[in-house]
Formats: sequence, C-alpha cells, structure tokens
Amino acid sequence: MNIRPRLVLFDLDGTLYVGDTPIPGAIDCLAALRAQGIALRFLTNTTTKSQQQLVGQLRAMGFTLGDNELISAPVAARLALEKMQQQAGRPLRIWPLVADAIQPDFSNFVIDEQQPDYVVLGDIGDRWDLALINRLFQVMHSGAELIALHKGRFWQTGDGLKADIGFFVAGLEYVCSKNALVMGKPNRDFFQLILDSAGVAASDALMVGDDIDSDVGGAQQMGIVGCLVKTGKFRASYFAQSSVCPDMVLDSVADLTVR
Repeated sequence: MNIRPRLVLFDLDGTLYVGDTPIPGAIDCLAALRAQGIALRFLTNTTTKSQQQLVGQLRAMGFTLGDNELISAPVAARLALEKMQQQAGRPLRIWPLVADAIQPDFSNFVIDEQQPDYVVLGDIGDRWDLALINRLFQVMHSGAELIALHKGRFWQTGDGLKADIGFFVAGLEYVCSKNALVMGKPNRDFFQLILDSAGVAASDALMVGDDIDSDVGGAQQMGIVGCLVKTGKFRASYFAQSSVCPDMVLDSVADLTVR
C-alpha cells in the first residue's frame, strides 16, 4: 500500500522498543521519516511513568523527539478533567488510583477517596486486592464515575505477556453497571488531541502500533490509516480472530516506507 502521510503516529512499547531495548531499525526509521519532512507524534497508554519520564526514556535509548511530540493517556485524562471542572463550575473531587509517578498530573483537583466525583484508574501494579476492589465498588455504587486511563487487555514485558488494567476496568463496569470513560487509545478524543497538536487531518495521518484493537482499530475509526507491526504484543492467533482489518501489516517498524 503506497501512502504519503503528512503525519505518522507511533505507539511506544512493543512498537519502537521492548523494555529498554529499541526495536532493530526503529531509530533509523524515525530519522528517515523526519528527513522526508513528515511530522511525527508519539502516543501511549503507559500509566506508570510521567510524560517527562517517557520522553527521557526514549532519548536515553537513542530516539530523537521534542517535548511536545509525545502525549500520554494520563495527560489526556488531566486535560479532560480540567474541561469537565470548568463546565461544572466547581472543583471536582477525584480519587486518582494511579502510579506515584503520575500523581502530580492530578494535583490541581480535590483529592477525595471517600466521596469522589470520579475515580481515575491507572496501572497500580500489586496494590490490587479484594479490599480495594470492594472500596471501589462502594464508592462507585454511591455515585462516583470511573475514568480509566485505558482499557488494555494485555501488554508485552521482558517476561512475556501480562494482563493489563482492562481486566479490572471491565470487572468494575460489570459489578457497578456503569461504563467507564476511557481516556487513552482507542478513545476518539485521544486521537483527535494528537491530530490537533500537529494541525493535520485524519486522512493525512498513519498510525503504527502493535495492538490491533487500540492502535489500529482506534486509528481506523477516525479515518486514519492503521499499520500493525508484528512485534511487542502481536500474536498471530489473536490477529486471526480479530474483527479489525489493518490497512498495512509489517514485520516491524523497520519495514515502514512511505512514498
């Protein structure tokens, strides 16, 4: 498929690197795109590191990017909450159940674990237990809404695939009979935020990622060309059963060429 995008969007973990190791050819791929005058943006559902930490991590691995070329799901959630707070005309009470690294993203809101307006849920590692699940159930049953930084099924680590926070989000939705407001990919607003930052229309953009649902499916619902790479969390068996049909499938980001 020949495409000449004005903007290429990249997922991070599993697409450009795994752990702290760049995918072979990824750094050269980005350099080649920049040399052609193509704008780049990086979007991620990672919720264990701040946006600044992610930029630093990429640079430490040898990637070149500007501070404003990356946006994470936690930052998208903060922007959405700021908008909702303005519309409400009062301070919002939130319970940010997130990693310590991204707690500062929510410091401009009233923190209330007893009667929050919103529970903001990210990756909290081993902090999950039945007592916490029941507290969340009670708070949500009393009226709090759930904001999920993303709803990923699983993710690739150096030790293989691991269950992601979608497991807990779906469970809370079920027991509380509520739908979470999902902030990261595949949320349409998240993609629109990226497009707006670059001043590019969806029809002029290409998304590259290893998640057929969040990366490719999320992009395609916006009219963005979706490219799936067979690295990271890609599994042939999951690909075969998916209802999402990528516009392009590549062995890795190193094989990406545009004309």
